[in-house]
Amino acid sequence: MRYEDEIKGKGKQVKGAAEAKLGKLANDQNLEAKGRQERAEGKLQETVGKTRRKVGDAVKEVGKKIAS
Repeated sequence: MRYEDEIKGKGKQVKGAAEAKLGKLANDQNLEAKGRQERAEGKLQETVGKTRRKVGDAVKEVGKKIAS
């Protein structure tokens, strides 16, 4: 799937944000830290997915220009 990393990354961000808030409400520093980490991982995964997609699009464009 073309947008798989972007979608999974967004999901991790949402889950991480929820865990961080729950940890803060419950005064659980470990859960809060785990949530922040998961959110950061999700952001990174989304960025990797966007970059991979953009590079793929650029390669296709170059291929089209070479073929024509």
